[in-house]
This record gives sequence, C-alpha cells and structure tokens, in this order.
Amino acid sequence: MIRCLAIDDEPLALGQLVTYISKVPFLELAAQCQSALEARAFLEHDTVDAIFCDINMPDLNGMDFVKSLTCPPLIVFTTAYSEYAVEGFKVNAVDYLLKPFGLQDFQRSASRLKERIEGASMVNEQADVIYLKTDYRVVTVHIADIRYIEGMSEYLKVWVEGEPKPIITLLSMKKMEERLPSSFMRIHRSYIVNLTKIQEVNKNRVILDANTYLPVGDLYKEAFQSYLQSRFIR
Repeated sequence: MIRCLAIDDEPLALGQLVTYISKVPFLELAAQCQSALEARAFLEHDTVDAIFCDINMPDLNGMDFVKSLTCPPLIVFTTAYSEYAVEGFKVNAVDYLLKPFGLQDFQRSASRLKERIEGASMVNEQADVIYLKTDYRVVTVHIADIRYIEGMSEYLKVWVEGEPKPIITLLSMKKMEERLPSSFMRIHRSYIVNLTKIQEVNKNRVILDANTYLPVGDLYKEAFQSYLQSRFIR
C-alpha cells in the first residue's frame, strides 16, 4: 500500500481527492488536511509515501510547502492554474493534475506513483549490496552490514550495523527474502536475521546483543534448528 496525504483548502476538492484515493486499491489515505500548515504538523509525527497537494492555498502555498520539506515524499500537484505546471516539475513532481480532473486522470497519476515507488524499491542482482527507496531517496546498503529485517504491514525496517535508526522501505518480506543470500534466514513471520550477527540462541529467541532479542516462530523453528545442527562441532 502507498500511504498518501491529501491537501486542499477547498472542502469539495478535498472530498473529491479522498473519494478518488478510496477507489484505488493500492492507495491508503493517511490523513486529509485543509492547509499546508496542518499538513506540516502531521508530518512532524508521521510519514507518508506520497502527497496529493493543491498549490493555491492561503498562508503557505503548496509549492512553497513542498520546497520546505527536508526529505519530501513523492508529489502530485493539483491546481486550477496551468501556469504552475513547469514549476511543479522543477521540484520533481511525479504528476500535475489540472482541475477539474476526473477519476481516470487521478488513476493515471496514481499509477505513475506506483511505478516510481516500485522502480526505486529495488534490489541489486549483485550479492554485496542492495538499493532501497526510503524518504524519497535511494540508498545503498551493504548486505554484510544488515543485522536483521523487521516486517510491518507493507513496509520493512532494515536494521544496519552502526545505525541508530532503521531504513524504512515499501517492500514485502517475501521479496526481500528471495533476494538475500543464504547467510540470512527467516526465523519469524516478522523477522529475517543475518545469521552471522547472532551471538547466542536461548530457547525460542536469538540474541544479537544485550538489547536485541528476536523471537523464533513455530513455523520457522524446525528449519532454524536444522541450520544450528549443521553447524555444531562434534
């Protein structure tokens, strides 16, 4: 799912955006705001993958709002004024919807969002690095530095050695599991672990350090135990 934010100071236009978002299966409405200031307050404590943003708004217009974001998500501008189109693409907007627009136009923009996100959440075929889309950026991650991966709905938290915060990316556990080398193992429906980072196995959990304990799920216990048995020194 692509979490999105809808922003428009006109209640009818905002209602239309919300309705159109609900008609696209891969879009999820995170919030709707009637001003850029309200949207900014929301983004201080939450994240989204995309913003559908009106340009002509009081106090802070949509264009200046997007330019003020440190790491803006994907943007689709909506406005009744065509002269903003060129400026919109200068800030790397995915699309530009000229009001009044219909559902078909909106679906086209939504498809472009999906293509952009799927194209950026990519894994290199080489064994040493992966490329992940996060916060409107593509980052390079050395596979050997990954400690573990945590699944949360449609997103993954990729915990990397030496980094206090995880990389959050729109990708499935199955997709990630398929692309990682054999030094990684799925030990729980929500966890993939780098086997080389395990310090200790204690009952139904693996210990990476004094503060990191990962559970071993019942469905994955047999395969994990087989792996351990194959590594025992006899």
